[in-house]
Amino acid sequence: MAMNDSVNILNSAYLAVEYIDSFLPDNPLQQPFKNAWNYMLDNYTKFQIATWGSLIVHEVSYFLLCVPGFIFQFIPYMQKYKIQQDKPETWEKQWKCFKTLLFNHFFIQLPLICGTYYFTEYFNIPYEWEEMPRWYVLVAQCFGCAVIEDAWHYFLHRLLHHKRIYKYIHKVHHEFVSPFGMQAEYAHPLETLILGTGFFIGIVVFCNHVVLLWAWVICRLMETIDVHSGYDVPLNPLHLVPFYAGARFHDFHHMNFIGNYASTFTWWDRLFGTDSQFIAYQEKEKKKQFITKK
Repeated sequence: MAMNDSVNILNSAYLAVEYIDSFLPDNPLQQPFKNAWNYMLDNYTKFQIATWGSLIVHEVSYFLLCVPGFIFQFIPYMQKYKIQQDKPETWEKQWKCFKTLLFNHFFIQLPLICGTYYFTEYFNIPYEWEEMPRWYVLVAQCFGCAVIEDAWHYFLHRLLHHKRIYKYIHKVHHEFVSPFGMQAEYAHPLETLILGTGFFIGIVVFCNHVVLLWAWVICRLMETIDVHSGYDVPLNPLHLVPFYAGARFHDFHHMNFIGNYASTFTWWDRLFGTDSQFIAYQEKEKKKQFITKK
């Protein structure tokens, strides 16, 4: 009975969103996107699209999303939004991070990406434009992927902080006490595989079109680069996401090497009390600001 009620609620929500969508103006980018998508299908094989397309989406998205945070370090006005103002970025650290990223991307992640085509074939996942889900379905699927990945990340990330294994794997990622966007995927190869597994679980559960692979890649990179940016910028649209953790939440983890283990949301840390030190720190900072204003 409960299952039927849940299905009915989801169907009602879907119909409500579909009804609202019918009143929205046509997206002017839809036709160019459709033309580009069909051109891709006509001129490249599924293997090329799944493999090289996925690699291009990942690389272009990653480094483009890193650009704002990289530019912030040269803008004096933006320094008031930097969380750890006493620890500025250095060229030496950024160059070291960049070299490690290239190794991880092309020697760890690329072999995994090469399996994308076989994954889509095994699960009979379509590529055609006509099979592409509507935007609101895609948004819901990406949110579902984020919820699953966040749960995986919380428990495995917390395990990687265990004193018996921390120094062998996760210590690499914590080399930078004050994180910056490009450092989001700076990690030991084993960590890339362990925590990266959570990314694929949601894909297995929700994927009904190859476009979800790319949409979820972009969403996940947007989130992880934001929380590693080192800047708490106002009017950040990601803060509209319910229970979103944000840069301050994760920056505290890098600053103190403890607590705030989840990747995207706050509920797991709240449930297990691993955000208690962060909450105490926030209250202390609020008191200091209040005294300063007086």
